[in-house]
Amino acid sequence: MTPDPPRAPAAGPAPAPRVALRLVVVPTEHGSWSFLFEPIALGLLVSPSWSGALVALAALAAFLARQPLKLFVVDRRRGKVYPRTHVAERAFATLALLAAAALAGAVVTARGPLLVAVGLAAPLAAATLAFDLDRRSREAAGELAGALAVGAVASAVALAGGWPAARSFALWGVLAGRTVPTILFVRARLRLEKGQPPRMGWALASQALAIGGVALLALRRVAPWAAAAAMAVLAARAAWGLSPARPRLKTWQLGLTEIGYGLLVVLATALGR
Repeated sequence: MTPDPPRAPAAGPAPAPRVALRLVVVPTEHGSWSFLFEPIALGLLVSPSWSGALVALAALAAFLARQPLKLFVVDRRRGKVYPRTHVAERAFATLALLAAAALAGAVVTARGPLLVAVGLAAPLAAATLAFDLDRRSREAAGELAGALAVGAVASAVALAGGWPAARSFALWGVLAGRTVPTILFVRARLRLEKGQPPRMGWALASQALAIGGVALLALRRVAPWAAAAAMAVLAARAAWGLSPARPRLKTWQLGLTEIGYGLLVVLATALGR
């Protein structure tokens, strides 16, 4: 009798695919990085301190925690558990703990009431999170709430370093004059490039309001006139960028130019104080 051929060993369960941490943590809205680093840079330039650096670290950790939170909440709502779900849960827990620890360290070492700025920004941050979890983060209201919330980081950093409250919160006002019109301009510009109605009225009106608002802060001597001049430059770029004479730019090119304009606002505000 011919012996039976040896049987192949039973295959075990297939190993779970590896999930790149970068895909779980890094936000898909790359333009939001600029809106994060502008207030961090502005706050540290006008009022550098170790407690301010901890505020910046807390803001960065909270910013990075948004994406994994959104991923695992959406997965759980669907009743699905993917390899990314567990990675997202662990990443969120780690980043949330890091943000809380950094903020606690900042509060202990701060020379000013930075929690006032955090508290004022909390409703805006909550609204942003609600848009995120409802998968509507790309709506104008969600983007505006998020940009306004992040602007409070400049005030918190400045307060942590002992800057006067009025001038610290004026930084938030300057950044609001930068971010709100910019979001409306970019959305109008992208619609224009796609051949859709651009809604230019809101974009241009917000630029005019930004000039007036920052000029009022300068009149009250809590913000420099250079910041108001920067708002005027942004208004000119919006008028030109929405005109028939505008240059044709790809989305990534438009994003890079806006980073440059953000740097202009930060430097004008910091150096003109």
